[in-house]
Amino acid sequence: MIYVDADACPVKAEVERVGTRHGVKMFIVSNGGLRPSPNPLVETVIVPEGPDVADMWIADRAGPGDVVVTGDIPLAAKCVEAGAKVLKHNGEALTQANVREALAMRDLMADLRAADPFRQGGGKGFTKADRSRFLDALERLLRMVG
Repeated sequence: MIYVDADACPVKAEVERVGTRHGVKMFIVSNGGLRPSPNPLVETVIVPEGPDVADMWIADRAGPGDVVVTGDIPLAAKCVEAGAKVLKHNGEALTQANVREALAMRDLMADLRAADPFRQGGGKGFTKADRSRFLDALERLLRMVG
């Protein structure tokens, strides 16, 4: 199965396209505001409002053989620990080998932002190249687990 942390996810349509091609059940999880897909393989899951409710829903279900699409590093760490394969929106895989480093970097950046209230985000925008890398990575991953 594929679980998508759908709030602010720029690759929902790509997940649906690749997942459908492979006949994989997909769960698009959010706090609301998404138009449900007519695709029978896609289940739109609306969770209650609240911090990390969608993340907890996914973390409670994802496991070996599943793919999780998220930009949320703490969620990714939980899913990797449970045996799921995790892809960020830009196609980068988070694994046992790199998820702890990603968590440490996330915490460091949060500390830097807290120490300097005038510090700007600095995050890069999502590009066509990111979308292409994501599509390629998801395709390869589904071939591997399928």
